[in-house]
Amino acid sequence: METPKPKRTAEEIYKQACTVIPGGVSRNTVFRRPCPHYTASGSGCYVTGIDGVRRIDFANNMAALIHGHIHPAITGAVIEQLQKGTAFTMATEVEVEFAQLLCDRAPGFEKIRFVNSGTEAVMAMIKASRAFTGRPKIAKAEGAYHGTYDFAEVSQTSNPSNWGDIDRPNSVPLVHGTPQGVLDDVVVFPFNDIERTIAILNRLAGQIACVLIDPIPHRVGLIRATREFMEAVYKWTRENGALLAFDEVVTFRTNYGGAQEDYPVRPDLTALGKIIGGGFPVGALAGRSEVMKVLDPRESKVLFPHSGTFSANPITMTAGRVAMELFDREAVLKLNALTKTAVARIEEAVKIADVPVSVTGAGSMFRIHLKALPPTTYREAYQTAETAALVNELLDYLFFSENIVLINTFACMFSTALSQNEVDRLAEAMLKGFRLIKPKLEILQ
Repeated sequence: METPKPKRTAEEIYKQACTVIPGGVSRNTVFRRPCPHYTASGSGCYVTGIDGVRRIDFANNMAALIHGHIHPAITGAVIEQLQKGTAFTMATEVEVEFAQLLCDRAPGFEKIRFVNSGTEAVMAMIKASRAFTGRPKIAKAEGAYHGTYDFAEVSQTSNPSNWGDIDRPNSVPLVHGTPQGVLDDVVVFPFNDIERTIAILNRLAGQIACVLIDPIPHRVGLIRATREFMEAVYKWTRENGALLAFDEVVTFRTNYGGAQEDYPVRPDLTALGKIIGGGFPVGALAGRSEVMKVLDPRESKVLFPHSGTFSANPITMTAGRVAMELFDREAVLKLNALTKTAVARIEEAVKIADVPVSVTGAGSMFRIHLKALPPTTYREAYQTAETAALVNELLDYLFFSENIVLINTFACMFSTALSQNEVDRLAEAMLKGFRLIKPKLEILQ
């Protein structure tokens, strides 16, 4: 009989990790001092750490797990497909079935193509926009996160020392060594500011391929784009021959047909990811047939040749199809209602604790801000080092003392596995946490 391996502590695992992985992690979002938290397993809305502690998961792998962990229907379908094969140098029928399901879900999805991550979906969206328009530049909102593509990540972490005048926000690199040419081809505008945005776009109108917008950008503050702002940008793109490109990698969960359901305008292209993978790596680019034609290998000249070894692999397609079938209109409404209840309970805790805290969000996601008034811009939502430290202190309290997992931006992304019981636990824990940090929070104001 094989002797079972002795259980190791997080510190021991991390020590080894640092010898083979830069910083000991493969994604900086899970980095913590003195060491990351390591998970042993997950089930439903709970995760169990290697320390044996069971915690409620309100993060759901950065908004990717719409049905929580190991949903039986998804797991069963994936196991069945695993026994048939995981990837082939041929197409599979499930890709077509899943494509049809998603195209039926949103009116603007006339054609769709699958990739392997949200980053890759946004990258493909930018390249398709350039191929279609023949123009080099893109425009994006200051502070918005669109993955790790060079152009998409510009001004993602702008700060007071480098973001420049609000009338002409600087194009700020995220990664050291980003070519100047990349920065020159990204036009940055202030989210939800119609007058300034249109003025900025007008300066380079003939060179802009697309205006890239996340309708409810998490890093900007999880603030909805106003109807007026979206209509103004859409009108500008129609008048100037540019495309309107939506990043719905996170926001597609907010309605049955995504956040775009809330607006009278349709984007030309939409990038998808996270929940449509059913727990597996995924991305997709959807949009107007006329624009998507740049990818079509049947064309005499293919403007955007595109492939990917694991794109549309049958494991992800199977998991995604089942997950999105389960996330039907009724499930969306039910989850949104539960999230609305959670926000109300947290706002009640804010009043009881008498702390300067506000909540923003939409659908099944929300973010908590350590300020009395909810931010309306990226610059208002920006956290000082002192505020960020206090957020981390509160997150650690929730994790270690209340056994609750949140996203490191102090955000929650709900799954259908959650119930009122977990919402009550969250609200009670928040009240205790607010009371704990109240003295420090008042000093910051």
